[in-house]
Amino acid sequence: MNFALTDEQRRIVRAVRELAQDKFKSRALKYLDGTFPWENMKDLAEIGILGMAVPEEYGGLGLPVFETALVLEEIGKVCYVTAMAVLGEVGVQTRVISTYAPEHIKRDILPRVVKGETMLAVCMTEPDAGTDVANYRTNTTIKGDRIVVNGVKTLISRADEAGMFVVFTRIDGKPGREGIGCVLVPAGAKGFSVTGRFHTMGGEFLHEVRFEDCELPLENLVIREDGFKKLLNAFNTQRCLNPSISLGLAEGAFDEAVKYMRQRTAFGRAIGEFQGMRWKLADMYKDIEAGRGLLYRACATANPFPDPFLAATAKVFCNEMSLRVTSEAIQVHGGYGFTDEYPVSRFYRGARYGTLGGGTSETLRDLVGKRILAGFEDSDGILSITDL
Repeated sequence: MNFALTDEQRRIVRAVRELAQDKFKSRALKYLDGTFPWENMKDLAEIGILGMAVPEEYGGLGLPVFETALVLEEIGKVCYVTAMAVLGEVGVQTRVISTYAPEHIKRDILPRVVKGETMLAVCMTEPDAGTDVANYRTNTTIKGDRIVVNGVKTLISRADEAGMFVVFTRIDGKPGREGIGCVLVPAGAKGFSVTGRFHTMGGEFLHEVRFEDCELPLENLVIREDGFKKLLNAFNTQRCLNPSISLGLAEGAFDEAVKYMRQRTAFGRAIGEFQGMRWKLADMYKDIEAGRGLLYRACATANPFPDPFLAATAKVFCNEMSLRVTSEAIQVHGGYGFTDEYPVSRFYRGARYGTLGGGTSETLRDLVGKRILAGFEDSDGILSITDL
């Protein structure tokens, strides 16, 4: 397989890389306190990046998952908080709207996303249901031309900045997976409130949001049927975009480790001259390249959503690889690596989120294992590329 980038892909990567290295890198430290990176988002909106997941007819670029992953990888190399903020605009919530929402919602919301005028937040996790979507308690009742939402969502990104919330909810109390749908809730809706805030080790804030007889027009109903299936389809995209940030964090940490090994001296020599230190770089590099191959292959299957088996495989590997690489980068820096002033500690903090969001490693390992057992043939052995 040839993953050589096209001229257009190179142009996009180059534009984002220059912006990230010239501006985002120097700003990264100040976002550790939870400050939302509005200035970075404005810069990205000006070059069209926030519209990557938006079809061209609504003012976006309408680009595939692969290009989106390349962009998040570049941003992840310098600033986890900004990468996560961008993920919210190019990830599952925007793709749910652009793929499944009624036309009036698309025409209202998507152009504003492209311009950076409206931040979107997706509401999935509940206090008693994270991965277990089928047991959501949040419920939306349809009453004629109105809908009424009740429930609690937690660990929601950007809730204090978002203008619109893409809320996955049960519809009319219907049990199980078949009852899952989706509604669009504006931040100022009566009965909606942000009731809790949690500062993360990565720097951003996560929130609890509450819906108490939150009444909205029926036209805010995004998905009424097959919501669970549609959610998983869109979420397979997230399982490529989440690890693209992990990959970028690993690359950023690796770059810092290489520079430090060249500059830092011990016993009269640059520490990069010691065999044990060079071996660290070799292991970090091979991990990064293995993750890149798995991730790019998964992204290449998107039509419009990636293959779930390959996306899950790539996510588990890249998330855990990023933890290994960023941890080793701290070790290379010694005591300095433990301080906020050196970016490797920030890369490690950000990397820790990867295995938790977008499907835990435990859940996805089980998914991959089930697929292997279902597809393994005694005569052919391990699943080949032609089996997928």
